[in-house]
Amino acid sequence: MPTSPVTVDPRLLRAFLAVAEELHFTRAAARLYVAQQALSRDVRRLERELRAELFLRTTRQVTLTPDGERLVPYARRVLDAQDELLAAFGRARPLLVDLNFSGLLTGHRVLVRARELAPEQELLARYESGLTGAAVELLAGRLDASFGRFAGLAPALRAGLEQQPVRYEPMTIALPEEHPLARLTAVPLAALAGETVYAGAGNPRTPEWTDLAHRLFEGRGIQVAPAAPPAVGYEEFQRIMARTGHPILAVVDSPPLPGMVLRPLVDPVPLSPVSLVWRRGLAHPGVEALRRASAEVAAREGWLRRPMDGWIPAADEKVMNSHN
Repeated sequence: MPTSPVTVDPRLLRAFLAVAEELHFTRAAARLYVAQQALSRDVRRLERELRAELFLRTTRQVTLTPDGERLVPYARRVLDAQDELLAAFGRARPLLVDLNFSGLLTGHRVLVRARELAPEQELLARYESGLTGAAVELLAGRLDASFGRFAGLAPALRAGLEQQPVRYEPMTIALPEEHPLARLTAVPLAALAGETVYAGAGNPRTPEWTDLAHRLFEGRGIQVAPAAPPAVGYEEFQRIMARTGHPILAVVDSPPLPGMVLRPLVDPVPLSPVSLVWRRGLAHPGVEALRRASAEVAAREGWLRRPMDGWIPAADEKVMNSHN
């Protein structure tokens, strides 16, 4: 007598994949906005249906079994296909868009326009603080799109992502109000010789920004400030920066800091290259809306026109020209 074919509910695969990526049931349940008990029940049901043990559980840790490791790529392909199917019929899930942190205008303005272009889609903002940190989340499926310096990512991260240039954003320097250079309307790079400037050193989420600072300061007598205590939230960042007293490398649209002034950098004008970045192969109408919005806003604002005296590393120039 023939047996009935086995069908696997995609919800069970999504539960499995969350635990496989977090290796922690509590964190996985929080990520999926479900009770831990319900998540455990779904994983056990999947194990029964597949007749395979997927996790080894102890009081201290959760690890994948060989069958669990074998299931991971299949689960990802099934869930990607489901997303593509739903998108084709106008039922796409919400798209999670990282804007780095609140107050940066580039990603925010693109997101606003994308929502206008695709009002039927739910585009939800997230704040991951740096593209390297966001890239890990993108590849794991916990985010869908982000903004930042694509050339600054490790090759292993870039391999799983796609990008579209959005802006050459002029870089600035945030100076304490009492700093001698604060009286200038624009600060020549040469005037920063001998200064120690904060550029996120030690922050595991933003090494692409610190690397850009090192490239900019090389040969100019400017030092990158040592790592500061990790700050969670903008208010904590403000407090720590006030204690160090260091100038801060920033971009033209950076939100103001109390007790500091923002001055453009000149001679040359250093540029922060910003791309829209998303997971390779992601099929979602929200991504297409973001790409259209990026192109529209960039064209309207002249974001991809480089100033004659603009500075950018060669690796970034190659990335930013890749879509020309």
